[in-house]
Amino acid sequence: MAVQAAEENSPVLAVDKVDVRFGGIHALRGVSLNVREGEICGLIGPNGAGKTTLFNCITRLNTVTAGAIRLNGQALEPLPPRQIIRMGIARTFQNLGIYAGMTVLENVMLGAHHFSGGRFIDALLRPGRSRRIEQELKARCADVLADLGLGDVANVLAGSLPYATQKRIEIARALASRPALLLLDEPAGGLTHGEVAEFGDMVARVRETYGVTVLLIEHHMGLVMGLCDRVEVFHLGQNLASGKPEEVRANPAVINAYLGKSR
Repeated sequence: MAVQAAEENSPVLAVDKVDVRFGGIHALRGVSLNVREGEICGLIGPNGAGKTTLFNCITRLNTVTAGAIRLNGQALEPLPPRQIIRMGIARTFQNLGIYAGMTVLENVMLGAHHFSGGRFIDALLRPGRSRRIEQELKARCADVLADLGLGDVANVLAGSLPYATQKRIEIARALASRPALLLLDEPAGGLTHGEVAEFGDMVARVRETYGVTVLLIEHHMGLVMGLCDRVEVFHLGQNLASGKPEEVRANPAVINAYLGKSR
């Protein structure tokens, strides 16, 4: 179950002065950001700015050297990675993690595996309960697929479908975990211009339908500026700018560091 916000106006995600070091490399230097409930927040910056490193810290794949990360007021640093999905955080990655030899529905059901308990002894001793839970999960995941326009391909092998459809499957799998916070790492990568527009519309619908808060890393500026309520900019592992899309687009520091020098 997603953890409810401790206070009405408190951020869903609070990143406070986070440092990350890999040996002699200072990947993040005191970065901070807050993502409010229901926001779609874009995280942009040049390659090597520390964007994916921050995602890895949120999901406990990287260790924070200093600072704090909280979800609805609860510190994430002490938690093992396996607990993150139970806390209400779901993530997609830059590289597709679709299991090509499984059906679309089976792929999506993997996102809800933590609801089943997954204990082998329970399946042996209480097979009726295990079957009931599996059927409930299957019905829930089928509903997610229908919401994302994937109902017709639920029983098709995922590997046989177009790349843009596989991107949608990843989102569906993430939503199956019932997240409070959805992390999208370059979700528009590899999509055509038309597919990017459709993908942005889908993310907006997901926010409205599931009440999920979204933080996304993206290099496609058209998508970021058209979709996001607010944009955070990283540069060389540090905060560079923050604001509404139109404010960030006009920020001279952002233009010089990322969007290209103004003429």
